[in-house]
Amino acid sequence: MLIHRNDNVEVNLSDGQKYAARDIKQGEAVIKYGFPIGTAMCDIAKGERVSPDNLTSRLSGITEWSYRPTGGSPISAETGFFNGYERMDGRAGIRNGIWIIPTVGCINGVARELAEAIGGTAITHPYGCSQLGDDLENTRLTLAALARHPNAGGVLVLGLGCENNLIGGVREAIEGYGGEYDRNRIKYLNIQDCGDEIAEGLRLLTELKAITDCDRAVSLPISKLRIGVKCGGSDGYSGITANPLIGRVSELFALRGASILMTEIPEMFGAEEVLLSRCKDEVVFEKAVRMINGFRQYYIDHGEKISENPSPGNIAGGISTLEEKSLGCVQKGGLVPVVGAGQCWERTCGAGLHIVNGPGNDLVAVTNLMAAGANMILFSTGRGTPLSAPVPTVKISTNSALAAKKPHWIDYDAGAMISEGSDDLHTERLFALCLRVAEGMAVKGERRGYSDIAIFKNGVTL
Repeated sequence: MLIHRNDNVEVNLSDGQKYAARDIKQGEAVIKYGFPIGTAMCDIAKGERVSPDNLTSRLSGITEWSYRPTGGSPISAETGFFNGYERMDGRAGIRNGIWIIPTVGCINGVARELAEAIGGTAITHPYGCSQLGDDLENTRLTLAALARHPNAGGVLVLGLGCENNLIGGVREAIEGYGGEYDRNRIKYLNIQDCGDEIAEGLRLLTELKAITDCDRAVSLPISKLRIGVKCGGSDGYSGITANPLIGRVSELFALRGASILMTEIPEMFGAEEVLLSRCKDEVVFEKAVRMINGFRQYYIDHGEKISENPSPGNIAGGISTLEEKSLGCVQKGGLVPVVGAGQCWERTCGAGLHIVNGPGNDLVAVTNLMAAGANMILFSTGRGTPLSAPVPTVKISTNSALAAKKPHWIDYDAGAMISEGSDDLHTERLFALCLRVAEGMAVKGERRGYSDIAIFKNGVTL
């Protein structure tokens, strides 16, 4: 748990709310996790609850940083193996299903009908038509990255035929994604070009299934895994239980050469120093800074306050400012060195933490992690959410009350750390669970058939 002796607030472990550990004067910085989480708007007496009623954010504008590396946990050459599917481009898949990816939202129904008939997964979304410029390019490149995802044993790219995001452009992006791939595992169909799109789609899907039915899992090094980390519906326990636990598991994966993927750029505001000081070199540092300030400018351009977060649910759960939320959020990366920063459709490579551009929105964030190649996503939640991506989404509750209330959502109860008090034991347990998931164990969302994405949109819709 990231608790520092100079903190002037402390969390009540019975309700997740924070209280003044000593008298705090008006205008004084309120410290949690060793960093300021805001400024006291009035005098706060020792023992008084600290909330948005007496605490305000310090965030505003664009910030300049200097490269002051402190490093992180070194990446060692520890080994480890799991049984997965080796792809032609050298990546590993932990699932081998068939995905149907529509290029445009108006054919989602056809994609779902085909997926149900073949036992596959429809990767539906509302975009691809009436989009221009960066939005259109973002949709095309994101869908192309998903089509090349190593968890998919076969893919049918389904087009309509008159959309802006024409199937030819998506195919070009797929071929330009990088690395070798088995072209027999990706089929294409424009449904305006045939009479019975269901019959023709099933014909192509049957060809794909004939390929995947012959695939067998083999022993692969853990270094081939890409682990996404995400939090949603955070509460006062997030930065004390689940997120630090995910951070320690991230360290174990990185020690074995795996890539850790983290997004939610606006939920790094106020905690940038924690990540930027771990950038491996100035090139990565500059990329990360541009990404963070780019998102700050995005808020400014739209007339929004940079501190316009946390959500009502976060506040009810004990989080008062974006800085507080961010300092809890970034703990999911542990002390893993930051080795990369880029867009979700760029291929991630190498052991360490990769910062993926994208917002905090749960649906968009899991989509960006998946497009960046995440085989699974470790998703912490304090308020609770049934959301699951098309890749295994391991739900980790920050408190035991949520795990007891929603056992059909939650895969691991990090709240038990409060009563049991053994960080190492829970780290070992969650790491072992992740390896079982990597070898085929279905998580709760998979068992219920939940599978959602959302593509980031910024510009004009025609």
